[in-house]
Amino acid sequence: MYQILVFIEMLVASVIAGFIGALTGLGGGTVLVPIYTIMMGIPIIYAVGASLISTIATSSGSASAYVKEGITNIRIGISLEIATTFGAIVGSLTVVTIYRLGLAYIIYIIFGVVLLFSLYPTYKKISPRPWTPIRKPDKTTKIFNLYGEYYDEVRKTNVKYYGVRWWLGLIVMFMAGFISGLLGIGSGALKVLGMDAAMDLPIKVTTTTSNFMIGVTAATSSGIYWVNGYIQPFIAAPTAIGVLAGSLLGTRALVRMKGRNIRIIFLVILGVLGAEMIFRGLALMGWPI
Repeated sequence: MYQILVFIEMLVASVIAGFIGALTGLGGGTVLVPIYTIMMGIPIIYAVGASLISTIATSSGSASAYVKEGITNIRIGISLEIATTFGAIVGSLTVVTIYRLGLAYIIYIIFGVVLLFSLYPTYKKISPRPWTPIRKPDKTTKIFNLYGEYYDEVRKTNVKYYGVRWWLGLIVMFMAGFISGLLGIGSGALKVLGMDAAMDLPIKVTTTTSNFMIGVTAATSSGIYWVNGYIQPFIAAPTAIGVLAGSLLGTRALVRMKGRNIRIIFLVILGVLGAEMIFRGLALMGWPI
């Protein structure tokens, strides 16, 4: 009976995390890990492992829709995924070493810092501006054919665009993959920042392409977590189901709600969770918090 109640509790928490993640654009895993660790007392390494599984589920569901709409730039996503996957492997091996050395507080602190860092690019997405090129095409634009086009439903017109500085995007993607493997999140905000600020791509292209990429990144990391015994099916199963359901509900609700005001409220909540993760890590270090 107790296990059933715990299962239901994790399922409800996952639905809430998926709902908030969809409204903010950060993804359910970013919200889920603080809820699991702070409110439910689940060891962070197992919460991170379950979060990776949920990321695969949500990415697979939503990415296909974006690809069908023609917004996702698969060519750019695959070219950058090389660095992201390598970063995920390094990040996963790093967190396994950290946890075995009894330094779990490091994961708490890094997670909190990354969560707070993610708020700015997420807030920037609340009122996206029409894409206008800042830099002229460079050598990487032509070499890697970083051109694309999609139909903008809001502006009712086709948007032609191009990317620049592929090498800089590659560096940012490695860091995004590292953070994903380390913390069990899609690190979509960092991927979006890399394609937006570094490569000068439109925000709709960066968000949808990022969503396409995070599933592959999470799958790479989850393999290492599974081999080391940090993915528990009892935790991962309700997490994947709940986050997927919550993200679908959040996506539908966002259409009917004033997205800007709702996202600002939830960004405040995420800021509090980020600060709480840092304080928890400092407390585990022995600081008088």
